[in-house]
Amino acid sequence: MAEQYEEDMIFESCFNNQPVIGQKVIDREFTVYQSNKFTKKKLSNLYKNKWLVLFFYPADFTFICPTELEDLADSYAKLKKMGVEVVSVSTDTEFTHKAWHDSSEAIGKVKFPMAADPTGQLCRDFGVMIEEEGLALRGTFIINPKGELKAMEVHDNSIGRDASELVRKIQAAQFVESHNGQVCPAKWTPGKKTLKPGINLVGKI
Repeated sequence: MAEQYEEDMIFESCFNNQPVIGQKVIDREFTVYQSNKFTKKKLSNLYKNKWLVLFFYPADFTFICPTELEDLADSYAKLKKMGVEVVSVSTDTEFTHKAWHDSSEAIGKVKFPMAADPTGQLCRDFGVMIEEEGLALRGTFIINPKGELKAMEVHDNSIGRDASELVRKIQAAQFVESHNGQVCPAKWTPGKKTLKPGINLVGKI
């Protein structure tokens, strides 16, 4: 019973502030480490005229996290060409981010901003903060240039993510945003057939 109560409390603490798809995200300023500099960034400036991915992870100097950030770093150039900015977020300080970047071959590949959220406020805004641990769940949030949340996924911290699937999701989100009335079916990739919902499709798929 005690273990179940603890699991329920963690679930409640993480998801009671979960953002809503289609609504504008809370604006927030934070410090990032990027290109050997510490700078202040604001969400509203980051998604202005571009798409934004917030990529939450538990902590620097851990195990799954460097594999995820390295994978994301390998897709960063492609995402930039798609008009997408990426910001990784953990509850570490900007100084820890720099130390990790300087000491890890995998993290040394990271060119995108690494946000510091030592108070956990940004994590709480997106409903991924584990209060009992002071760490974030693995949460990925796709935000359009209007600041609206278009897609999100939250993983248990033992499950790593795949940057190629993130790229595919953004491609689909960008397509439907610019093609009014069309939707993307399962496993859709650019160039494949889309759907236009209507009465003539009912029972035909």
